[in-house]
Amino acid sequence: MKLLGRGVTCVRGGRSIFSNLDFEVSSLQALAVTGANGAGKSSLLRIIAGLLPAESGSIDLEGGNVELSAGEHAHYLGHRDPFKPALTVRENLAFWQEFLGGDGGDVKDSLSEAGLGHAADLPAAFLSAGQRRRLSMARLLAVKRPIWLLDEPTSALDAAGQKTFAALMMRHLDGGGLIVAATHGPLGIDAAELRIGSAQS
Repeated sequence: MKLLGRGVTCVRGGRSIFSNLDFEVSSLQALAVTGANGAGKSSLLRIIAGLLPAESGSIDLEGGNVELSAGEHAHYLGHRDPFKPALTVRENLAFWQEFLGGDGGDVKDSLSEAGLGHAADLPAAFLSAGQRRRLSMARLLAVKRPIWLLDEPTSALDAAGQKTFAALMMRHLDGGGLIVAATHGPLGIDAAELRIGSAQS
């Protein structure tokens, strides 16, 4: 599988964020998208995910289901960790599993792998910022998708959480997946770099 961007241009609020961006990343590979604040790293991930239209250019996927877009092959993990505060950790993950078309199996293994097995029955409202990030990590595991789009994936995680996430990313790549991650710091895995823009927000 190969994800390709050709001539991708992003305009928001009448302002050009980046233009004529080319990139490609294949199965078993990770691409780290770097750049200053406001350069368009998050916007690029949202364009790939199908959440934001590109002004011009194309995002294509080779080797996937021809009836699905690149975004439909992907998990998108943004800055905010989506959850319902009144539901337990387990119930939140079960909701996402069903919503994303998972097999409906028990989510406890995904929670354990993300380091949240001990908090499965805790209302999500009581989670710390790092635990909320771990819940998003578990969502990546509960439903298998080949493309992970990660926006500052290690934000709010302590050293142990960063190590856990790096191990999960490596396992995803080793299993044939690919990763595109917007980041200001090291991911903890080998990745090619795509630096965009120079604007400051």
